[in-house]
Amino acid sequence: MAARLRREEILPALAAGEEIEIDFDGISLATQSFIHALISEAIRVHGEQALDLMTFKNCGIAPKGIIETVVQYVMETLES
Repeated sequence: MAARLRREEILPALAAGEEIEIDFDGISLATQSFIHALISEAIRVHGEQALDLMTFKNCGIAPKGIIETVVQYVMETLES
């Protein structure tokens, strides 16, 4: 599911310079592998611009922490 959302929704919107809202309403738990599959390629391809265009709505503490971990990891790999 994450790969399909990334491929069909997130990457095309970012390529067009459109803002994206990822809504976690009703989601209390997300795995690191799901978040990684959802956003890591977008950050690798579009860099910090992806972060400027993506917002995370209704994001609880657990998913937010995972998002921050994935973003940090991807950004570190871009710097090396």
